[in-house]
Amino acid sequence: MDKLKRVLSGRDAEEPSGLAEVIDSTSLGWGTRVKGFIACFAIGCLCSILGSCLLWIPKKGLVLFAVFYTLGNIASLGSTMFLMGPMKQLKRMFEPTRLIATIVMLLCLILTLCSAFWWRKAGLALLFCILQFFAMAWYSISFIPYARDAVKKCVSVCLS
Repeated sequence: MDKLKRVLSGRDAEEPSGLAEVIDSTSLGWGTRVKGFIACFAIGCLCSILGSCLLWIPKKGLVLFAVFYTLGNIASLGSTMFLMGPMKQLKRMFEPTRLIATIVMLLCLILTLCSAFWWRKAGLALLFCILQFFAMAWYSISFIPYARDAVKKCVSVCLS
């Protein structure tokens, strides 16, 4: 039966290696992928909302907001890995069309956490959260055909 599966899938020329067997045995079914996506995305949204609520706490509120907002974005970004798979997601993140958006987004995620924990600059953390929002939005719309062009045109019409 395994031989038939290999022939039908086009892998009959070679015997499966140990790594191929591990990858095949650990792949998730579609229902599990969707549940993982929903759970991870919900956790991301919950962290972002919690961060927004913690913003109003005196003294530490801005830092807590930055941390929870960043963790929420990381979880939301990680949720898409359930749908596409980690390697395909990473390949698509670093395609030439979204390379700059990916780098800016990841840099803002890191700088937000650095400014909250090591530099202890709440205003800088807030600035990086704002940049994080725009970078994540620009990255997200890169998956929608012609969406970037529409946003650019809309902004240019609004500014002129």
